[in-house]
Amino acid sequence: MVHVLGSRVLIRPTDPERSRTFYGEQLGLAVYREFGTGPERGTVYFLGGGFLELSGRAESAPRPGLRLWLQVADVEAAHRELLDKGVEIVRPPVKEPWGLIEMWIADPDGTPIVLVETPADHPLRYRPGI
Repeated sequence: MVHVLGSRVLIRPTDPERSRTFYGEQLGLAVYREFGTGPERGTVYFLGGGFLELSGRAESAPRPGLRLWLQVADVEAAHRELLDKGVEIVRPPVKEPWGLIEMWIADPDGTPIVLVETPADHPLRYRPGI
């Protein structure tokens, strides 16, 4: 068994400064650490139980299979806050058939980001009889 001590998602944006503005200022992710210098310096953000690292520069946008799933306490509040900060909403909050409330946005390179709220009565938070 591999003994994992930590983890992070690594993204190589096409425009690092634009992506730092998006993740740091518009989404409001807190910085864990920064390294290197100049426009392609690395920035690592807290991401709930993990980290998101922006480092280097890519020639093209990330592969279409990459998605970020971010659980938030209140997706409606996140919706209002992101609209106020000029973030384009791909799909506003919707209660899905499986009971989660999801809102979709995308980072500057088009990486899909799902903001998810788990209602108090959802089985992920509450299991009757247990």
